[in-house]
Amino acid sequence: MNTPPESTAPETPTPEPSAPVRVLLCDDHAVVRAGLRALLASAPGVEVVGEAGDGAEAVALAARLRPAVVLMDLQLGAGMDGIEATRRIVADAAGRGGSTGPYVLVLTTYDTDADITRAIEAGATGYLLKAERPEELFSAIQAAAEGRTALSPPVAGRVMARMRGAVRPSLTERERDILGQLARGLGNREIARALFISEATVKTHLGRIYDKLGVDTRSGAVAVAKEQRLLP
Repeated sequence: MNTPPESTAPETPTPEPSAPVRVLLCDDHAVVRAGLRALLASAPGVEVVGEAGDGAEAVALAARLRPAVVLMDLQLGAGMDGIEATRRIVADAAGRGGSTGPYVLVLTTYDTDADITRAIEAGATGYLLKAERPEELFSAIQAAAEGRTALSPPVAGRVMARMRGAVRPSLTERERDILGQLARGLGNREIARALFISEATVKTHLGRIYDKLGVDTRSGAVAVAKEQRLLP
């Protein structure tokens, strides 16, 4: 008696690993650059491809290495500062007609309105403070590599307050409820349980809240909400 061949399920192809985000560091302090390089070596999906100690070197290396993201300090000692370097890197990318960067992510200790405004006007994709946690830096790099805005919460609050002026975003009652739970530090599952809704519904509302507040992180949403007095 012939035995029918065993049926085998088609093999699921193994997904190709995504290419790491190529990062160029620009800071005039060698110790800071070394610390950043060591820190980013532990970040999944990030590769440091070069270092620059001043603005002119950053512009030249960005043109030659074509990184996805340039981590740019603002104060670079004598010569070209981070603002001018950002302007030139962004202009060079635009001149090539490319839409894949390099994107400039400012990483600095300064958060004055003047510095923030100048950096954004120069074309910086994001503005992060050096006091942020490593996880925030890793997330900001990934966001910047995709051309998405990445701002430290204090910076996000000040930028949005200045840009919106007296105009406050219009949130629904449910969005305000979720924002209030978000401010308490609850995760999506906890918010869903507290409000008797599904996690999918929470995610949908969060997406709308982010769009209305002009942010893309939970901490950024809370920062802007506090600045705009939107919390219930």
